Amino acid sequence: VLRDDFRQPPGDVVVAVGEPAILECVPPRGHPEPSVSWKKNGAQLSDRDEHLTIRGGKLMVASTRKSDAGVYVCVATNVVGERYSEPAELVVF
Repeated sequence: VLRDDFRQPPGDVVVAVGEPAILECVPPRGHPEPSVSWKKNGAQLSDRDEHLTIRGGKLMVASTRKSDAGVYVCVATNVVGERYSEPAELVVF
């Protein structure tokens, strides 16, 4: 089972360069419990990028760069399939 509705979709975030940014996502209820990953501008983000931390649905950027700006989507995945959140924009000024 994987519901359609995200319990908390990510919201737009505006930060200054060098500030931390956090995008939060609580995936839909599912069985088995869905895992969360993130896409930026349509490309899968890797949690091996030490600039980013992905933990429990949160995407954390310790020190934002201009290049972090973009459109982020939270992806919930389990054996049934995938659900995509509404897009959220990270604006870095």
